[in-house]
Amino acid sequence: MRTIAVANQKGGCGKTTVSINLAACLAREGRRTLLVDMDPQGHCALGLAVPEDQIEVSIYDVLVYRNNGDRVDIGRSIWQITANFDLAPSTTKLAEFEPMQQSLSDWEERLADALSTVAGKYDFAVIDCPPHIGTLTHNALYAASEVIIPVDTGYFSLQGLSKQLETIESLRSRRDNPLDVRVLANLYDVRTKLGREILNELKRKFGPLMSHTFINFNTKLREGASFGQPITEYDPGSMGFRDFVRLARELISSGGPDMVPTTLLRQADELAEQAERLLATTKPLFANNKNLDEGEPPPATPEEIQQKIDEIYGVHATNDGVLFVTDAPGAGSVHLAGDFNNWSPEATPMMRTNENAFKALLPLAPGRYCYRLVVDGQWLNDPHNNYVESNPFGELNSVVEVH
Repeated sequence: MRTIAVANQKGGCGKTTVSINLAACLAREGRRTLLVDMDPQGHCALGLAVPEDQIEVSIYDVLVYRNNGDRVDIGRSIWQITANFDLAPSTTKLAEFEPMQQSLSDWEERLADALSTVAGKYDFAVIDCPPHIGTLTHNALYAASEVIIPVDTGYFSLQGLSKQLETIESLRSRRDNPLDVRVLANLYDVRTKLGREILNELKRKFGPLMSHTFINFNTKLREGASFGQPITEYDPGSMGFRDFVRLARELISSGGPDMVPTTLLRQADELAEQAERLLATTKPLFANNKNLDEGEPPPATPEEIQQKIDEIYGVHATNDGVLFVTDAPGAGSVHLAGDFNNWSPEATPMMRTNENAFKALLPLAPGRYCYRLVVDGQWLNDPHNNYVESNPFGELNSVVEVH
């Protein structure tokens, strides 16, 4: 079982939103996932519509032994949320565990001991940490093999991240087992200059630690939390859903071949082959590689496969026109609507190229065009095109310039 702690000294709902939706998307990808709430605020239960007054056994009871020394099995605290997705909730009573530290000789190991009893039942455990470094966070980090630090793309978050990394490094130096650190850019708003600059600064300062995926600002994530639903249930067609699925797949692929199911590898290979075929019809993206030594290229890594997929999805100029390509898992139909067809989606259906991918080739004259995707009747901006602008309805239009 891979155990991932989600820690951020700012705390708040942003951290919990990451924990909930990451766990939900790991479960959607077929991984048995346990979300453990180590925050006394109990936001995980709140964000998943688990009423606190009905929680009879919480993670507090698991960490605090009874007077006779008997332990409470963590299985008694678990609530099933969806298929493959369980929650071990907390309540405000968990705050009482902090003052007990001095009287407990094994206080730092109690969560790890509890999780070891269910390690065979789950592929992933995601731990939502409290917003400060204390007894509960020490328990979470002691149990974890990895830690994700969500960082909002704002100036003060950079300062907080540096302090967070210093604290985690001091804890890591006292551990026998390694603790991998992953920085996740969160609430990224491509429309703002500050957001773009902060993301670039994060990559410059913390490049080796940065997750390839970043989470765009998306109101659907907050709406889902307010309705007690992960994004997988609330709006599986949203940008927020796409971002968290990509994050889940990045984590799965980083676990090595044993973590990647055969079907997913086969699908990735098919998409990579499709990308190569489509790239052959576009302006060469790898022209600088023509002088490489002859011979068999090394097998592509999951990151390289994902990079190829990212490069082909979106919008590209070709000799025959402008090529629009998108992925829409589970969609029945996808159409294009823009100022090139009077915003009439019926005028431009996209052709299905495989189970999840759709494309359309349009002979557009030079100019600047706004467009949106219409997936099973739902209007969305293109998730693979970061060139966007606001429209009069408070949403985003994707933009393409033809030269």
